[in-house]
Amino acid sequence: MRIAFTGGGTGGHLYPIIAVAREVKRIAEGERILDLELYYFGPDAIPADLVGAEDLIVTRITAGKIRRYFSLLNFIDAFKIVFGIVEALWKMLLVMPDIVFCKGGFGSFPVTLAARLYRIPVVVHESDSIPGIVNRWAGRWARRVAISFAGAAKYFPPARTALIGVPVRGRIIGGNRESAREVFGVFSSRPVMLALGGSQGSDILNRTLIEVLRPLVEEFEVIHSTGPKNIEDVRLETAPILEGGGAVYYHPFGFMSEDEMRGAFALADIVVSRAGATAIYEIAANAKPAILIPIKIAAQDHQKANAYEYARRQAAIVIEEDNLTPSVLFHEVRKLNADTGRRRRMAEAARSFARVDAAEIIAKELLTLGLH
Repeated sequence: MRIAFTGGGTGGHLYPIIAVAREVKRIAEGERILDLELYYFGPDAIPADLVGAEDLIVTRITAGKIRRYFSLLNFIDAFKIVFGIVEALWKMLLVMPDIVFCKGGFGSFPVTLAARLYRIPVVVHESDSIPGIVNRWAGRWARRVAISFAGAAKYFPPARTALIGVPVRGRIIGGNRESAREVFGVFSSRPVMLALGGSQGSDILNRTLIEVLRPLVEEFEVIHSTGPKNIEDVRLETAPILEGGGAVYYHPFGFMSEDEMRGAFALADIVVSRAGATAIYEIAANAKPAILIPIKIAAQDHQKANAYEYARRQAAIVIEEDNLTPSVLFHEVRKLNADTGRRRRMAEAARSFARVDAAEIIAKELLTLGLH
């Protein structure tokens, strides 16, 4: 049996694919499915070493991105899309998978179109409250559509659509707080604030946090995921701020491994994060109160829609970029930390929102449809 995964180009697409692939392998092993082959077809935006570590056979497919604003890159990417379709048709023909899992994003279009032309069954997963273009198109004819927010249901055929949440990697859940203290060097009794900017980092979150870092480290331990490209700049900027004390309470990381993410969530009393769907569901799975800052330029403004749908469950506070200042962030973090009862209620709301079996549900459906 051959299953093809496609999606791209951010960690928000990659991590759910990894979660589902792990569940597929686990279930297949239990059911003695011995001829299982897992493939990943997608753009260079997702590193081969990360996907390859999950025993996925990686096949690169050229992909172009159409932007909703004028850009000369749109002309270049139009040719990439055409080339990617031809490439996908050829490479998919050589493999001819039994089923395709489409995670969405610009990187998934050539492969999903090839699956359509070859009449290969497709399962679509949409993370966001407002679906992207590729998933809206594929959802019209896909065999199954899985959604993560109730607001997305109106975009897909009701009979083939189910609300199951975002597949979350089990390895980032259930960390031990005391073990994590050793890993992160967090030895004080101060509350811990975890700042997450997404897989690529967030410039505006980094800048805002740096501007208010001095008062933050006077009251909190701060674990900061800056994004791999930003870590050196952040270290250079924060070094003079923390001179004379405070550095021991600040823990910047360019990228956190799964073990580090699990530990960071175990330590966190408050999470400040972008509002990508995967980030929200990872926060919910760890039952943490959150302050969400949706990215302003996200396609269809989907992060804002995600944030407010989640906030309506009383699990998060939303600060829009236009309202984000260092003083506002500091005030909201301090205010939430002081309200123990509210944090407890938010944690319970997050726990009730989480769907930790999403990866298992999708994996079972992929195996069932692929075998029949």
